[in-house]
Amino acid sequence: MNESGAESDRAGTGDRSATAGKARFEDIYDQPDPRAYFRRLAPLEYEIPQQAQAAFRRAAAARDGGAVLDLCCSYGINAALLNHEVTLAELYARYTDPAVDGLTAAELAVRDKEFYASRRRADAAPVIGLDVAGNALRYAREVGLLDDAFAENLEEGAPPSPRLRAAMADVGLITLTGGGSYLTRRTFAALLEWAGRPLRVSAFVLRTVSYGPVAECLAGYGLRTVADPSRTYPQRLFTDAREQRYAVEAVRARGEDPTGRESAGRFHTVLYESAPERL
Repeated sequence: MNESGAESDRAGTGDRSATAGKARFEDIYDQPDPRAYFRRLAPLEYEIPQQAQAAFRRAAAARDGGAVLDLCCSYGINAALLNHEVTLAELYARYTDPAVDGLTAAELAVRDKEFYASRRRADAAPVIGLDVAGNALRYAREVGLLDDAFAENLEEGAPPSPRLRAAMADVGLITLTGGGSYLTRRTFAALLEWAGRPLRVSAFVLRTVSYGPVAECLAGYGLRTVADPSRTYPQRLFTDAREQRYAVEAVRARGEDPTGRESAGRFHTVLYESAPERL
């Protein structure tokens, strides 16, 4: 899993056949700090966390209290954008600046903790993170982006840990910008089984895969999912022609038109929002 992770391009979760043509970025997702992550993704103009910022703030404001659970959270980028006066462009500039090259991860964390504290919004929501990347989770907690974190892979079939089950009792919103190609209904069912309050789900998912099975799972827990397929949100540039061919073919196979989107050189996502039927 991964927070923002260029759609969680890592092994270990979900249906690999659905993503066989995508580039892989495993080496950047579990470093002691996010410098490698931002430096690798900067040339690809990875932008979906910024695209999601407004939608996640609206969803957080509409939730019925409780914490926000960010799936595939890695270094806490979604939490940074949700709860702080900062843009993704500023984070790219911060972590690709040659001035931070000589810092240790611990030294960078000290600076980051002060930085995020100084940008904290008055309406900040508690955020907990779920990811398989233990180093990334430790960074996000150390600098104050996450209030709690869980290094668990629910796609492998194991139930949530007792601590995660307890945390789910107070989750009011689940967010996702990376991992929609890898997470299945298995993860969502394992989490919602322990929900203790009405919750919402706000997920940005690549057009190369179907969100239908997840939406069906959510419906089983009383959540109605809506989306506007005509409105898409760019995720990142393709790494090469092979990856673009994969995306164009996958989108066409789903009966969608890649013209002006994947055919123009970028992955695109659709926003799926789920809420209790009565709301």
